[in-house]
Amino acid sequence: MALGIRDNLEFEGYEVTTATDGERGLQLAAKERFACILLDVMLPGIDGFETCHRLRKAGMRMPIIMLTARGQEIDKVRGLELGADDYMTKPFGLRELLARIRAVIRRAGSGQPETADEVKIGPARVIFSTGRILRGKKELPLGYYEGEILKMLLRLQGSVVERKDLLKDIWGLENEPMNRSVDNHVVSLRRKLEDDPTDPHHIITVHGFGYKLVP
Repeated sequence: MALGIRDNLEFEGYEVTTATDGERGLQLAAKERFACILLDVMLPGIDGFETCHRLRKAGMRMPIIMLTARGQEIDKVRGLELGADDYMTKPFGLRELLARIRAVIRRAGSGQPETADEVKIGPARVIFSTGRILRGKKELPLGYYEGEILKMLLRLQGSVVERKDLLKDIWGLENEPMNRSVDNHVVSLRRKLEDDPTDPHHIITVHGFGYKLVP
């Protein structure tokens, strides 16, 4: 699969480096500056979840798209909690993969770097410029899409932000009511921000519409 993806990406004009296990991937990421990392969950040795965790712990902020054969929501959320920016469940189409890669690279390179961009939400401090969430002694990664959701909720603080608007403004998707991207990222955010993610007090669900933020 890695070879097939590499060949297709090179045909599209990308320069691609491949690694067959997590340890080698970490070594390459420490040496080279990648625009994006495609990270399979089922790697020999260090799996994709642990590899993602180590990349973020080392301060590497490049976009990470996780590839997984597991369709369960909990596995997707786990990847987001560890700092992945997006995920795709196998089997997937090449056209969709290319669109996701272009989207995360474009978004990661847009705008000017943010400085001193910090907000407090409940017991947590969110630092957008470094992609971190601080809760007591814990330091958790803030994924790109998680950050974009928070920024949009902050801009409209106290008001309901519809799911369809989050999908359109952040992912560029329209008319996809079954798309669970927003919901999975919100679940991940709640686990990082809330004292009790099952009884959230800061990112509130407004059933049938979307979410609102109560800092």
